[in-house]
Amino acid sequence: MDGDRLPVGRRVAYWRGRRRLSQQVFADRLGKSKSWVDKVERGVRALDRVSTLQEVATVLRIDAAVLLGRDIEPAQVIERAAEVERIRAALSRYEVPLGRAAGSRPVLSAVQVARQVTHAWITFQHARYPRVAELLPELLADVERAHAGDPVAGRVPLVEAYRIAASLLLKLGAPELAWLAADRAVTAATGDRLLVAAAAVQLGQVLRASGQGQVAKSAVLAAAYRIAPPVIEFGLPPELSLCGALLVQAALAAAGDGNNTAAAELLDEAAALADRVGDGHDHHHTGFGPTAVEVARAAAAVEWGDSADAVARHEKATTRDGWRWLPTEHRAAHLLDAARAYLRTGDPIGAGRALMEADRIAPAEIRHRPAGRDVLAQIARDPAAPTMLVHLAVTLGVG
Repeated sequence: MDGDRLPVGRRVAYWRGRRRLSQQVFADRLGKSKSWVDKVERGVRALDRVSTLQEVATVLRIDAAVLLGRDIEPAQVIERAAEVERIRAALSRYEVPLGRAAGSRPVLSAVQVARQVTHAWITFQHARYPRVAELLPELLADVERAHAGDPVAGRVPLVEAYRIAASLLLKLGAPELAWLAADRAVTAATGDRLLVAAAAVQLGQVLRASGQGQVAKSAVLAAAYRIAPPVIEFGLPPELSLCGALLVQAALAAAGDGNNTAAAELLDEAAALADRVGDGHDHHHTGFGPTAVEVARAAAAVEWGDSADAVARHEKATTRDGWRWLPTEHRAAHLLDAARAYLRTGDPIGAGRALMEADRIAPAEIRHRPAGRDVLAQIARDPAAPTMLVHLAVTLGVG
């Protein structure tokens, strides 16, 4: 049977025949009518709910994904765990500080590893998380060796590689390990205020994800005010971007603690800086600009529980010209927040649209990220969920 080409109903009929079940016996086991089975098999009635697909698959003694003609993909969960463990092993190596041999792999120059780091950042911002996970173990080894050989030139690539590691580990649902990577970034950056500020962006994200909102707010504000220009008009775009990105992290931390007044004030501060930077830039890999601040206002509204406001801000932000200039990863992450907001306002259709757009531009955000899979499961359980998302949920083994 060419499962990829057959409709779901035809596959149901095929497997029913394989199990030697008449339509009536099959219907009885499902608690349905024979007419219902007949309509499903002829394609008149759709199997558009996760629970129904799973019930049919259970009676047929197959995985629900088989009914959709797709591979069974919970193996992605196993692969994600393996990716995290490989990165953990890379972060647990101490050959360089202990002066041990680097092994057979050649020691690269700071210039060479800087190019590798740039490639890893681009790959991450395109939301190709499995590929970044594949690159990171060797990249971490390379930047550590390059830094040992040239502490001055190798410092920035080292900090940036740790930033990438922290960002990816958060995506993969490993906040404690992400905390280690972010801490190493800050430590390696010590002595350079701009570099510390860059590392503090990831530190703030990690602390918020770990439930340390107050600590996150304190840390990122300290880093922001160390680099804030005395007069905004005299600030350069790179430092304004870092300062603004840190203010956004502080605002989201305040929102998570229920302090919407402080969050709004911090976002207003960030907006003033964003106006000086403009959209379409990515200084220090922050994606900071006016549209990023508007997106953050929606995220803050989700955090403090005003879902209607979050939806309104989302719909406004995504019509801005600057929306398409945000990194793919940034847009996809925001669409997850928007999907949550739509769900909380009782709009599963809107939630489904947001999630399908996230899956279109960044499949790994939904298929590889635990948070994305959780939102998918929530939407797929709703009777009004789009059939495409129901099938995706079954394929991924969520719901």
